[in-house]
Amino acid sequence: MSETVTRIRTTVKAGVDPDTMHRQMTGAALAPIGSSENPSNRIFTLANIVTFCRLALTIAFLVTFVSHTGRSLALACYAIAATTDFLDGQIARRTQTVSWLGKVMDPVMDRLLLFTGVLGLIITGELPAWVAAFVILRDAYLFVGALIVRRWRRRPIDVVYVGKAATACLMTGFVDMLLNVPRVAGLGLVHAPWLPGLNADPAALGIFLVYIGVLLSAITAIVYTRTGLNVIHEARAAQPAAGRKDMMRKREMVRARKHLAHGPVVVMLALALGLSLAPVRTRASEPQPSEAQAYEVIDSAGNTLFARNEIGRAHV
Repeated sequence: MSETVTRIRTTVKAGVDPDTMHRQMTGAALAPIGSSENPSNRIFTLANIVTFCRLALTIAFLVTFVSHTGRSLALACYAIAATTDFLDGQIARRTQTVSWLGKVMDPVMDRLLLFTGVLGLIITGELPAWVAAFVILRDAYLFVGALIVRRWRRRPIDVVYVGKAATACLMTGFVDMLLNVPRVAGLGLVHAPWLPGLNADPAALGIFLVYIGVLLSAITAIVYTRTGLNVIHEARAAQPAAGRKDMMRKREMVRARKHLAHGPVVVMLALALGLSLAPVRTRASEPQPSEAQAYEVIDSAGNTLFARNEIGRAHV
């Protein structure tokens, strides 16, 4: 059970911030525990409590907005929940209580807050369902694409400004539609009931910002797709070169191991050869007597009285 929990934690951390997780696992995280570069595993922190309060306010908004018990109360819950998005991050950084739970919950709560606002507008019939479907499918597409790109490069794709502009337009448009002010007459360009504002029906001014956000979201998906394909193409092109370098490195290591393995044998053979040649060299280096230096003295009976056959040595 503990191994399963550990595996799940590792997977979640890798999905949120793989670089920070790698530094913590390898002991390379030098920042203080609780900082953004070295989050802790604590659960009950002040910042996390604020995040959970945002969740409660989000649910309260949806129930109040859909039941028509009070639009003003629902909008107040939504506004407070949106404000806590800024507060929890500031509290965590200033009190040095940044945690992995907070890093996971913060983006989830952001999406949940946006989703409940859109869901409330769809249930009340103020927002076409296709807008929500498009936004959800786009986010799912980008999420899957990010997972694919991460297989080729650990660093995620940089955020593009057109994506930020799309998010800003969508959020502003949704908030204006929640407020439902100001309401403007329809342009009457089309007769489709699923295009409020563009048809003759009156709608909140924010619907036009939503349309702009949808268009920018489509452009964002195209930009991320092209960037992701370029990353994959570059990674694949770099693989053969890296493979050749690894192969050459392995061959050099094999050669070095062979040299190390044969080294003692070579040394022993050299020593044996040197020892065997040492006497030969000694004898060969000794000067040989010439004919003038080799002579002997013999008496009349044929006995050798004195003989000299080596330099500096005589035998009697």
